[in-house]
Amino acid sequence: MSGAEGESSTAASRELGMLELLHWNALLITGSLFIALVSIATFVRSSGVTNAWVSVALLVLAVGCLITAADFFVEGAKGLARRMGIAEVIIGLSIVSIGTSLPEILVSTTASWNSTGDAELADFAIGNIYGSVLVQITLILGLVVLLHPLRIRPSWLRRDGMLMLAAVLLLTFFVWTGSTLERWEGIVLCLSYVAYIAWLLTHRELIREEEAEVIEEVKQVEVGWSTATYGVMIVIGLGFAVYAASELIDVSTKLAYAMNVPHSVIGSTLTAIGTSLPELVVGLMAAKRSQGVAIGTLIGSNITDPLLSIGLAAAIRPMVLAEPSGLILNVIAPVTILAVALCLLFMYTGFNFDRFEGAILCGFYMLFMLLLYLLRQGALDPWW
Repeated sequence: MSGAEGESSTAASRELGMLELLHWNALLITGSLFIALVSIATFVRSSGVTNAWVSVALLVLAVGCLITAADFFVEGAKGLARRMGIAEVIIGLSIVSIGTSLPEILVSTTASWNSTGDAELADFAIGNIYGSVLVQITLILGLVVLLHPLRIRPSWLRRDGMLMLAAVLLLTFFVWTGSTLERWEGIVLCLSYVAYIAWLLTHRELIREEEAEVIEEVKQVEVGWSTATYGVMIVIGLGFAVYAASELIDVSTKLAYAMNVPHSVIGSTLTAIGTSLPELVVGLMAAKRSQGVAIGTLIGSNITDPLLSIGLAAAIRPMVLAEPSGLILNVIAPVTILAVALCLLFMYTGFNFDRFEGAILCGFYMLFMLLLYLLRQGALDPWW
């Protein structure tokens, strides 16, 4: 072993403790966002300020705190899992995939928990799931492909791509029947996700070989912390994320009422884009390192959201749409299904994504936003 290699190995194996954690940029950023969010939210409530721009600022802070806190939680969970001897591939398939969807999980479950006092929160929660899938599979994937054209692994298309479409269709079927998402339907969605993870784990050796290069890259950049420090990361990350999700729901609801915009629109646009930022960051970073990894990340998240995220929310409390024949069933859900089908078609043709297809996906999302705007302005009459 050369001197440089020895120093690198020593640096990689050195444990970092609580003192280093206090000076870690990730904690400083998350803590600053949390303090700013608490301070401004407290001031707004005590002063009674109802300005729309203040609400937008709070929305941005809440999304930022939610994303950074979720990432902090995932770092702690991954570290403890490795200390317990859990295989890297299992960590990737479970903790990381759920971690990138943690903002959607917390937003949906918090909205569901509070939906008794405000029926429109069900529209917000379901709209957020559809909106997250839509923005990730069109705008975010399109941006990634515009910067880095990608090759597609046929196994991803056969295994995960078709399941992504099936997950969205299953959720839509449940919501469409009676304009409700019953508790038992939420449980079915959750069990479907568990079955998917179980199937992946039974084929983990094959997946380990396919993802070997990705796993190696992750190991090279991983920072080693003490067990106690990983535990503190989990507590701080989860605590901050839960608070940020609660504030996000509160601010989004007030903003929807102030702007006289349906909750489903706020959930499927502003909140969906904000909670999908982790996938954008992961996708861009992965695209630089390995062809197709970004697409695998986005597909995995879009399986988790319509199965686990909204499934947990419905299992906590059944959700009834405030607008049974409104935007979700007649605009947002059909557009999302069409976007997923278009994405899979691009994957199937040549098993690659080029910049032209990325531009089409970005343009698709812009057309969706234009459609919502025209419906909002009355330039188009609702067809339902």
